[in-house]
Amino acid sequence: MSQEEKGATNGHAEEDVMEVEPKRRAPRLNERILSSLSRRSVAAHPWHDLEIGPEAPAVFNVVVEITKGSKVKYELDKKTGLIKVDRVLYSSVVYPHNYGFIPRSLCEDNDPMDVLVLMQGEKDDKIIAVCADDPEYRHYNDISELSPHRLQEIRRFFEDYKKNENKDVAVDDFLPAAAAREAIQYSMDLYGQYIMQTLRR
Repeated sequence: MSQEEKGATNGHAEEDVMEVEPKRRAPRLNERILSSLSRRSVAAHPWHDLEIGPEAPAVFNVVVEITKGSKVKYELDKKTGLIKVDRVLYSSVVYPHNYGFIPRSLCEDNDPMDVLVLMQGEKDDKIIAVCADDPEYRHYNDISELSPHRLQEIRRFFEDYKKNENKDVAVDDFLPAAAAREAIQYSMDLYGQYIMQTLRR
């Protein structure tokens, strides 16, 4: 409202003193948001930045991509480190246990080593592991200690989960814990070679 309008409204003209409020600063953006806008995000890459664990290959960390009972197959995007939807299982098959991978490992299919926590074409080992702190399973030391029904459930899952995509999966023998540790050690060594080759480029 101008001075003239104000004076007319009040019936007399008077000098108006305007108070100027100090200019408010816009709230600061979270530093992390700013950094991700201006450069690559500093988020950890689950394959490269997470430790495999000091007791590997006997006891190791697992990044769980898919939870027990899920029909949605998530997979690590190796370039970004994001976990993305790969596909939805087409049949009534669901993952019988948590499923993921071992950080800082590499298999012959150029992916981190898979883990089913409780084979097709290229060799694609699957490690069946138990949670070290789970009171139901922590006393298990070898796959031979699992019930035949549990082994059949795991075998059936791997045989069926790609059938509706017209992909054949051959499930070979379940090997003992010693073979699993060897496979994990091999995948750790393969990962080390992969990193060295990547750094040389």
